[in-house]
Amino acid sequence: MKFPIKTTVTLLVLGGVGAAIVLPAQKYLAARNRPNYKQAEVTRGPIVATVSATGTIQPVLSVSVGTFVSGPITGLYVDFNSEVKKDQVLAKIDPRLYDAAVARDRASVASANANLATRKAEVQNVKALLQRAVNDEQRAIKVRRENKDFLSDAEMDQVKFNRMSLDAQLLVAEAAVQQAEAAVQQAEANLKTSVANLEYTNIKSPVAGIVINKKIDEGQTLAAQFQTPELFTVAPDMRTKMHILATVDEADIGLIREAQRRKLPVKFTVDAYPDDLFEGTIEQIRLSSATNQNVVTYPVIVAAANPDLKLLPGMTASISFQVDETRDGLRIPNAALRFFPRREQVRPEDRKLLEGVHREERTDEDSASAKQTAADKAEARRNRSRRHVWVVEGDLLRAVEVRTGPSDNKNTVLVSGDLKEGQSLVVGIQPRE
Repeated sequence: MKFPIKTTVTLLVLGGVGAAIVLPAQKYLAARNRPNYKQAEVTRGPIVATVSATGTIQPVLSVSVGTFVSGPITGLYVDFNSEVKKDQVLAKIDPRLYDAAVARDRASVASANANLATRKAEVQNVKALLQRAVNDEQRAIKVRRENKDFLSDAEMDQVKFNRMSLDAQLLVAEAAVQQAEAAVQQAEANLKTSVANLEYTNIKSPVAGIVINKKIDEGQTLAAQFQTPELFTVAPDMRTKMHILATVDEADIGLIREAQRRKLPVKFTVDAYPDDLFEGTIEQIRLSSATNQNVVTYPVIVAAANPDLKLLPGMTASISFQVDETRDGLRIPNAALRFFPRREQVRPEDRKLLEGVHREERTDEDSASAKQTAADKAEARRNRSRRHVWVVEGDLLRAVEVRTGPSDNKNTVLVSGDLKEGQSLVVGIQPRE
């Protein structure tokens, strides 16, 4: 009887010792294996939604200055970056040939005018002779009417044909006057052309601006017979306004047009001044699309002031188009929207949401090959604002459905959902040490 009692007592003692050891160990292992969640709070504040793009800075207008005449450059009065006024002489072509042409054409005009004066004098002379012949013919007719025998038929024919000859000579003289007048007009036109060509030897700026390109040097010979050479490029009003030519994806054009309608600002930076933040406005959304590797983009023109002349042609701008803004609202960390727990970490009633998430993920991965109707795609896009975030509840996670609004690179606006300011949301899992 004593042996079984001792054995039983021993076994009970050993069992108690084992339980005292195993149960804490199990609790320790459970606590050690429990996920250590990273959490972030729901905050309140502004959110500015943006669309990012890159662009190239360009002058609002670039005027190419060429030459209409040929010859060697005898004077060059500006250089790169020179600020010029309208009609300022930038360079000069050797004018000697054009001076000679002007002198020649002036002499031609004088000669043509002298010839015209001579032809007009001939007309007056012929008119005088014709008037005398007409008078003689009228007297002869009158005399013959009184007495037929006073003039013979031969004498009458001589008077008549003399008058007819002078009529013809007057027509010839008047035609010669018209020809001389045309010659004067031609000579004057040639003179105007020569004077214009002489003036063209002074290459002037058509606008006030800054010389951003120069393609000639003094002594260089220009040949403008076949193609007008480009000598300078002048950009006006660079201190007043510059353009940034941005390339925007077609998926964002709707947002950009709405931002233009609402006159939302555009912020951008350039590598030359990384600490400076520049601001502009959307001036134009051009309809001339471009396709590169099946990606359709549209050019968007952003206008920006440039009083310090920091924005130079050709610079690359990193642009943020403001497309929406919430001044004061609850903000969900974007990391909370991207977090998806494993099935065993979620309470049972929310596990069906994970199955839906996995199906959506597979659908997104296979979207290139999936055959969806336009209505399905539109519905899916409308439902993109319906999301779930996760909060710690005991040892498991509970899902909270939310509807989201505008987003920036850190937070997203909470439109609706059972969340409060300061509430913690799961954004990740801390790795075990």
